Amino acid sequence: MTEKAVYFDSSKCTACKGCQVACKTWNNLPSPLGTNEAKWSGTHQNPVDLNGDTRLIITFNELEGDSKIKPVKWAFGRRACQHCTDAPCASVCPGGALVRNEETGFVEVYQDKCVGCQHCHSACPFDIPRYESNELLDKTVIDKCTGCADRVAHGIAPACVSACQPNALQFGDRDEMIAKGKEKVAWLHENGYPDACLYGEHEMGGLHVIQVLKYGIDAHDQVQDPKAPATAQLTQIMKPVTGVISGLTVVGLAIGYKRDKLAYNPETEDTLSVITGDVVQHGDPQDDKTAMEHITENLPIGKKGDK
Repeated sequence: MTEKAVYFDSSKCTACKGCQVACKTWNNLPSPLGTNEAKWSGTHQNPVDLNGDTRLIITFNELEGDSKIKPVKWAFGRRACQHCTDAPCASVCPGGALVRNEETGFVEVYQDKCVGCQHCHSACPFDIPRYESNELLDKTVIDKCTGCADRVAHGIAPACVSACQPNALQFGDRDEMIAKGKEKVAWLHENGYPDACLYGEHEMGGLHVIQVLKYGIDAHDQVQDPKAPATAQLTQIMKPVTGVISGLTVVGLAIGYKRDKLAYNPETEDTLSVITGDVVQHGDPQDDKTAMEHITENLPIGKKGDK
């Protein structure tokens, strides 16, 4: 299978939000249904930002028009995971919850492996990964666009693409989507849109969401020259430590220990913070039972002895 990409043409988007609805429907993501729960935010963008139950939103940016005939220019954007080739979220993940599929190029999600460290959110230059409370797994886990890996594996386009009536979203081989985007940008330049550009060909080693931005990068709420923050490199250094933690905490779950608190490493005989990797208790030779007793004693009030 050749690498795939979602293609978004902002010049065709009508902001109907059918893609948002399709994403929620296919992935069984809830929306607030109570009376007046959806508050007016002053913009047609709804919700205002991504959250643990929303993986995709269409952004609204109202620009001043250049004539009386067109007093307003709407710059609609697509905000979701960009599926980077050089994906810092996957590179810093200690538990294997985020994995780049080498065939499709999409960064897939395995929530059962998430340790709740939130390093991926800090590493992402697009501010994409969010977290949700998963009752089935009984923990807070990563949530973001998966590229509809289940559909793509069976030769079906992602749900958002299938729902797009104006054909602003398309799906196919990445090279073909880039060629399509370049052709459309050239057409826009010839027809009065000098700021039109292609986004995703080279950013972060190449994105797997290729976008035609009619009014330029900033107007469509995209990131100029995205880079992984320096903290991501530090987190990557810490990955072997947190990776050890993720493999050791299972025994602690049996007594109600939460992965986002402490873990015992029998190799170093230290107790460590899962979130920071810092050693909170040094060198205590002990068997697993004693180790878990020490961890329980270090839990916050209200967590001790929970089962």
